[in-house]
Amino acid sequence: MPIVRVEMWPGRTQAQKAELARAITDAIVRIAKTTPEATIVLFEEVAKENWSQGGKLASES
Repeated sequence: MPIVRVEMWPGRTQAQKAELARAITDAIVRIAKTTPEATIVLFEEVAKENWSQGGKLASES
């Protein structure tokens, strides 16, 4: 059972998450030779103040 975790900043709509879930599931099914029912996609929204890139908090940008 493949489990895919997607971490991103808050702000995506439910429609965007649904489209991502479909696209990710389709790719996993095609490449890993599994089924949609066995594929889990988890979305975790991480606040910008809890995210750093290049040594700088994203909330400082």
